[in-house]
Amino acid sequence: MTTTMPAMPAHRIEYLGISETQLAARGALRTAREIEQQPRMLERTRALVAGMHDRLQRFVAPVTDTAAARVILAGAGSSAYIGQCLAPVLDRQLAARVDAVPTTDLVSAPDLYLDPRHPLLMVSFGRSGNSPESLAAVELVEACVPKSRHLVVTCNADGALGRIQVKDSLTLQLPEETHDAGFAMTSSFSCMLYATLAALSPAHALDARIQPMTSATAAVIDDAWPALQALADQRHDRVAYLGSGLLQGLAREAALKLGELCNGTVATCFDSPLGFRHGPKTFVTSNTLVVVFVSNNPLTRSYDHDLVDELRHDGVAARVIEVTAQPRSGATDDTIVVPGMAQADDVDLVWPYVAAAQVFALQASLARGIMPDNPNPQGMVNRVVQGVRIHAAA
Repeated sequence: MTTTMPAMPAHRIEYLGISETQLAARGALRTAREIEQQPRMLERTRALVAGMHDRLQRFVAPVTDTAAARVILAGAGSSAYIGQCLAPVLDRQLAARVDAVPTTDLVSAPDLYLDPRHPLLMVSFGRSGNSPESLAAVELVEACVPKSRHLVVTCNADGALGRIQVKDSLTLQLPEETHDAGFAMTSSFSCMLYATLAALSPAHALDARIQPMTSATAAVIDDAWPALQALADQRHDRVAYLGSGLLQGLAREAALKLGELCNGTVATCFDSPLGFRHGPKTFVTSNTLVVVFVSNNPLTRSYDHDLVDELRHDGVAARVIEVTAQPRSGATDDTIVVPGMAQADDVDLVWPYVAAAQVFALQASLARGIMPDNPNPQGMVNRVVQGVRIHAAA
């Protein structure tokens, strides 16, 4: 008698608790996969930057080591918020003044941001490297600032930004997988942010920090998704993201991610906890979710907690969630805890914190029957911006 062995079940691949097959059917596989890959991509980005760190330092030092010089961190949308997260840290670290200036601001009012008297390092971020404003911003800098250098941080080897012809430029080309195929920037955001911080920091400055950072990011992706899923299923029609200091740039990115992936069906806003009281607090209704990215700095954290406690005492918001590396005693269901980062600098919290925001945005999109990989099929907005006409500067 011949015995037929039962067929082994196919290996089931899941991202965020949802099978690959289901994600593909719901138009979410690319985005889910790109969120999930971030810890691995951060490790690969670390190795890439470490391998060319000496070359990077030689290129940027003539500007970054000069007190009379400037560094501009420039991008559009999520790429602009990379600069807003990094500028406060790098401004303290480098001799040169460091500003985050969106390319969308720079090309429309260059006279406010470009000063020919000061040497300039222009750091340009580009997932695709094909945004018209990014290319125009580089050209404006070349025309307006005689002593200028360009560091291009991009995820697309075929993008125009990485191939632009200027006299002093260096391209930091990230791993191909970080060129997110989904609509919204996820791993491209986190890896361009890490690459820039590592490139402009002293050699080995981040070596001891990368493992806790990637482990915490992986823990959020792997373990926090059930709580975030339950939150997304409540389908709040308004969400406010709040963060102090450099975490306000993160709050802005979180608000954009939710707005993009939910195709504008959720109203969003961002602010600092202290700033929120000065008018924006009127945004809060009975169906509003408020998410506060809590600082590790003791002074800053006190202000964050004050606002959280006030909002909960008001009893108006539907939920007030703390995303924190230092949970308060008696942590409730309204706390998303980031493990192993209680002593980390606030900039290191950006990676696990943004992962929580990305996971929630994906789940909120799916809860509304929207396809995260292409949330705006009518084409009002596009993965690479369209419809921009560049005008000649006066």
